Amino acid sequence: MEKKQNFTPGAQRPNNAAGQRPAGAGAPQRPANSGMGPRRGPQPPSKEKDPHNINERIRAREVRLVGDNVENGIYSIHDAMKLADELELDLVEISPNAAPPVCKILDYQKFLYQQKKKQKEQKAKQAKVTVKEIRFGPQTDDHDYNFKLKHAIGFLQEGAKVKAYVFFKGRSILFKEQGEVLLLRFAQDIEDYGKVEQMPVLEGKRMIMMLSPKKK
Repeated sequence: MEKKQNFTPGAQRPNNAAGQRPAGAGAPQRPANSGMGPRRGPQPPSKEKDPHNINERIRAREVRLVGDNVENGIYSIHDAMKLADELELDLVEISPNAAPPVCKILDYQKFLYQQKKKQKEQKAKQAKVTVKEIRFGPQTDDHDYNFKLKHAIGFLQEGAKVKAYVFFKGRSILFKEQGEVLLLRFAQDIEDYGKVEQMPVLEGKRMIMMLSPKKK
């Protein structure tokens, strides 16, 4: 027969073979590490959104202040922050790689707006570059040549690029060497106003040369 074990009421039941408490007994278990670190307070915006370190994000112990609204020189970060607070403006790090970093005290949101506006204006100027065409024949006479040279100089002075080309009609393609000589002469006569971007290239029935205005 199977022998039964009697237990006295209130007596402690035996532990498992290893003498350990069963899983889940005693104090609540700490959840397994999920791979996340401890929770922290609000973090400053990332540099991807904000291209400059400002105020408390500036880590240098001292900075060089420049600008019209402060006495230029080297300040401790504490004094620089205090001065920015007194002016009710932001301390902005504009040259982080300098030693010490260069900072300005200004309205940061206004500063960002002005930078974006300037970038848009620069893009608009680049997009507005116009190209003016000057057409020659392979046997253009001097009078016609000088007339077109004068127009090309005017275009370059206005900031436009010039696309000069010789058009070969019918059998005149036989004079392509003569057309190249004409374009090279044109480039030489206009060198005080424009520089060659592309040397004469034959494309179909046209030999093309590109010129851009010289920077003043």
